[in-house]
This record gives sequence, C-alpha cells and structure tokens, in this order.
Amino acid sequence: MTRSLLPSRTLLAIAVLVANSSIAQLLPGNAPAKSQAGQAGTNQCGTANSQTSQCQNAFLNSLDDFCLYAPPTVGTIGDTERIEVSYCTKGGQGTRLIPDGAITGAHVIHTPDFVQVTGFGKLTMINVAAGDAGGELDPHGADGNGNPIGGLVFSSAFGPLQQIKEWTNFMSDSEFCFRACKPGPNAATFCQHIYDVMGCQWNMPGNYDAGFSECNADSGEPMGVYGTSTFHQGQPATPAAHPAPASSNCQFASSIGSGFTFTGAPAPPTTTTSTTTSTTTSGTGSTTTTTTGDSSTTSGASTTTTTGGSTITSAPTSTGTTPATTSPSTSTTTSAGSALSVSNTWVPAMLSFTGLLVAGLVTL
Repeated sequence: MTRSLLPSRTLLAIAVLVANSSIAQLLPGNAPAKSQAGQAGTNQCGTANSQTSQCQNAFLNSLDDFCLYAPPTVGTIGDTERIEVSYCTKGGQGTRLIPDGAITGAHVIHTPDFVQVTGFGKLTMINVAAGDAGGELDPHGADGNGNPIGGLVFSSAFGPLQQIKEWTNFMSDSEFCFRACKPGPNAATFCQHIYDVMGCQWNMPGNYDAGFSECNADSGEPMGVYGTSTFHQGQPATPAAHPAPASSNCQFASSIGSGFTFTGAPAPPTTTTSTTTSTTTSGTGSTTTTTTGDSSTTSGASTTTTTGGSTITSAPTSTGTTPATTSPSTSTTTSAGSALSVSNTWVPAMLSFTGLLVAGLVTL
C-alpha cells in the first residue's frame, strides 16, 4: 500500500492556521499573563479595578462600555505607545477606570464592518500629557508586536464576546477615536494602520461634537481608498477625509461615567513657619525677643474617596485650627495640628508689661 505524506510546506501552513485559530479564541478568561514578548503589562486582569492596574485588555462594546489606551503614568502617546494600559467606562474588567468628567463627548456607531467610538474630553485625566497632539495605537507595530505590546481588544458588538484582531485607536490630550473591525475579509481594509499621522477625523470620520449617542450606521468608505486609487501617507497631495457614514436609529444619553471621581494626585508634605517678634523698650535701652514655631502643618495623609467600587487618592489638606470633616464616602486623616509654642502668646505680653514697669509707666 502506498502512503502519501503531506509536503512540509502544507504542514507548516496547517500549523500556522492552527496557531492563528488558537490566538483568535483568546478571551479575558483564558488569555495568558503576557501575550507578546516584551510586554510591560498583563492580559490576566481579573475583575477588580485599580488606578494602578497594568491590564492591557480593551473592550469596545457600546456607549457605556468602551475602553481607551493611554499612558500608565503621565506621558505623550508617542513616548509610551509600547506600554499603554487600558482605561474603561465600565468596572469589573480588571482595568483602570475613566474618571467621570473625563469624557465630554462620545458617539458610538455600529456598522456591518466595525464598531467605532469617537469623541473628545479631558484626556489629561487618563495620563495623556497636556499639549500632546497624539498618535496611533494598533496591533501592528514596526517589530510585529502591537502598540501597546500585548494589547488585546475584545468586543461583543458582533455577537458573543470575541477577540478583535484588527483595530485602531488614536489618542491626543483632547480627542479620541477607536475602531474595532468585525473579523472577516474586510477587517484589515476598514482598520488600516498605515495613516498614523493623519489623526482621528481623517481616519475615522464621525461625530466629534459634545453629547453622547449610539447609532446604527453604514460602513462608509475605508480610510485611504478613493475608488480604484489608494492614498499612501507622504504623497504630495493629501485627499480630503471621507464623509461620515450615514447613521440611523440613534439613542442619546445625557452623560456617561464609571462612577469614579478624579481629584488629582497627592502632594508632598509641607510645613510653613511663623515668627513672632516682641520688642521691649526701657529708659536704658531695648531688648528684642524672637520666638519661632510651626504655625501650619500640611499633612502627608490623603483623602480617599470610594465610589462605585473604585478608589482614588486626593491631594492632602492643610490643617491648623480647622478640624477635619468626614462624609459618608470620604475618610480624612490629618496631622496633629498647629505646633504653635505657648511662648508665642504670653511671653511677649509679659515682657511688654515688665518694660512698662521699668519705665515707670505702670505702678503696682
């Protein structure tokens, strides 16, 4: 009996197919700790939210459930693109939360080929450096790894939750856009990653106005494709952006939020010093006594506010003679209070009184 062996190239192709199929099945519950070599964060994120989370899983599902990639500490997108972490509007995914008020406009569209969110806000609240014109994040970095390395994107916009292999996310200090393309033959076309200097409104035409909406929409035209011609970044003439695709069945919201309150980072402890000077004058000369003491101490402790299952630490408060106050959602720890010496108050008075006696202005 003659046996036919598969050629080595066929075996290799099958191995690659199996590997890709395995990668395509990654979900938050079965993802490895690190999905790419050199990854700074993790894909095993659990469910507990933390503003120090290193989770690099992002979700793009709906108006009240989407994430953005941004720096783990304050920096520009260009400098931190390899290590970005995920900030989300919904808790329970092990990521950082987008603070309430950070997003002042967000508009989601669901199309046959992709789901997309566009908008703007105070993205310095998620560590994008002030003044940063931004950059692109996508799964196709120059070395074959993603930006961020190991960033995984998931969506339930097309059915059960699944990994999205083609996506693109532009971020600046005030504008964002994120598109996740439906797995299939059109995914790479509608989620191009070669127009990284063209920005949000050229790559993802849509609604960038104030307010919040979620609509169905047509897919429109792929970025960079104009009929039978394809524009390449760097060509002498840059064509205009495509018009935003037509939308329908829109739903509107007055606001979105994670329930997480941003109040800033804690400041280092500081101490201010006061100096009390008293001068005594007699007939034979004058004496000056100076007493120095701490008049106000700023505590190194912080105010911690817990809202919606997330915690943020605010700047410490300056104490002195003002007592600390506590609300049901806020606990405040302050320093021991003013360190004024008793000599600041009664010693100068006694010295002045003695001086008057010596001068003969007061008799007992």
